[in-house]
Formats: sequence, C-alpha cells, structure tokens
Amino acid sequence: MANLSHKIKMAMDESRMLILGASVFLGFQYRAPFESGFDSLPPTSQYLKIAGLVLLLVSITLIMSPGAYHRIVRQGNDSPDVHDFTTSVMDFALLPFLITLGIDFYGVVGKFVGSTGGVLAGTLIATTALLFWYGPGLLWREKRARKKTKQSAGIEKTPLKDKVEQVLIEARVVLPGVQALLGFQLITMLMDGFDKLPQSSKYVHLISLILMGLCVILLMTPAAYHRMVERGEDTESFHRLASSLLLVAMIPLPLGICGDLFVVVRKVTDSIPLSIAIALLTLAFFYALWFAFPGYRKAQISGRRLSS
Repeated sequence: MANLSHKIKMAMDESRMLILGASVFLGFQYRAPFESGFDSLPPTSQYLKIAGLVLLLVSITLIMSPGAYHRIVRQGNDSPDVHDFTTSVMDFALLPFLITLGIDFYGVVGKFVGSTGGVLAGTLIATTALLFWYGPGLLWREKRARKKTKQSAGIEKTPLKDKVEQVLIEARVVLPGVQALLGFQLITMLMDGFDKLPQSSKYVHLISLILMGLCVILLMTPAAYHRMVERGEDTESFHRLASSLLLVAMIPLPLGICGDLFVVVRKVTDSIPLSIAIALLTLAFFYALWFAFPGYRKAQISGRRLSS
C-alpha cells in the first residue's frame, strides 16, 4: 500500500489535471461576453453563461483549496486529514464543473441547431461526465472502503524532499488558472466589446489585471529562487519561502477573479447591485474555503493538543 506522502502527492497531481481542464473553460467563460456573437444569443443563454462562470469558479475554488489547507493547518507536513480533505473537495469540484460543461454545450450547439438541440447536447455531455466521473465511485467505493486499513490520525514528520516537492506541486495547481485569466484580461483590452464598457468597469478590469500579474510573479518566484539561490537544493528555508509565497499569492487572486466577475455580470445584466452581490458572495466563498476554514481547523487541532 502506498504511504501517506505518496498518496497526498498523487492527490495533488490529480488536482493539477483537473485545474488544467478547468482553466481552459475559465478563459472561455470570461471572454465569451466580449465576443460579437455573444450579443446574438438569447437572454436565457446569456444568463446561463453567467451561472456557468460562477459554478466554474466554485469548482476552481475547491480544486485550489488543498494547497492552502496543507500549508495553514499542517505547515506542509503530511497527515490523513490532508489526504481526506483533498479527496473530498475533488469529489465536490467535479459536479459544478460538469454542469458548466453542459451549459457551454447548450449555448454553443443551441446557437446553430436551436434550443431543443442545445438542451439535448448539453444534457448528453453532462450526463456522460456524470456517469464516467461519479459512476465508478458510487459502484466501487463501498467495496474498497471495506478493504481499507485504518490510518493513524496523527501527523507525520514529512521528509524535506517530499515537503518541497509538494509545495511546488501545489503552486502548479494554482498557476494554470491564474495564467488563463491573465491571458483573458490582456486580450480583452484589445477587443471591441471592451471599448463599449462603462469607464468604471474598465478601471475594475485594470485593477484585476494588475492583481493577476502580481499573482503570476509570486507563484513563479519559488522556481527562480530554487534555481538561482539554492542551486536546486532542497532546504527548509526554501520550503518556508515557497509556502509563504503560495499563501500570499492566494490573497489577491480572488480579488482579481471577482473583479472581472463583476465586470462580466454587469455587462450581461446591466445591474450594478446584482453584479456587486454576486462578486462579493463569490469572494467570500474563496476566502472562507482557502483561509477561514483552514484557520478554524488549525485552531481546533491546536486546542485538542493543549487539552490532551
């Protein structure tokens, strides 16, 4: 049976696979309202695109959350709760992802063959994803759970080599989503749809662009530092630096994401209050899952240690 460190590394690698797929859709979801063909879509399709964007952001929030949990709660050490948390959020993250996939197929196919064909295409792709992603788990999870050996609830002293490898993987989980959004933000400023935005939305987009650029710089710094300063050697100081930079980058990241979410929702709905409400609720979800919950778990674990 694989040891705990290997299992956590594999879970993070699988998170990278999910975020790569989600990042492609993230760029498409943000860019679509600025394309000339978007205005020709029925209002229902336009509002569904907004719903799909919000659902996709929920999925991405879940996919990226294990890195923050691992850094804040366990300081990069391995523990069964880190693996359990990563596995649980991956289970939930696939559901909003497949719904967004169905919405996208509905909108694109329906534009050419009509709403009935779009509904059929969206339902087919979402149902297929549901069967392939959740079907095997529902059929075999209980059987495997019976064979699963009981794990120790304690924290493991993780070798430095594994801790460094894991923090770099966690940074690579976050980076693709940031890069996809940064690419959208840059190209959007050259599109005709951007020129038609209210001046205030343009400034919000510009601030979001700066925040995403800062995130990219922070997330790429560990690789540069590891090569130039440490010459590729694994050190405790590098692990602390990489962990800190990862967490710091995850502070402005939701602000940049939700800033452009406000811009997109406002463009589609022409409602500032609704746009602010959706952006703030999404922002709260990001910070709650990335920082509030891990902080609560850390305090809870520390309290148990003091009482024992």
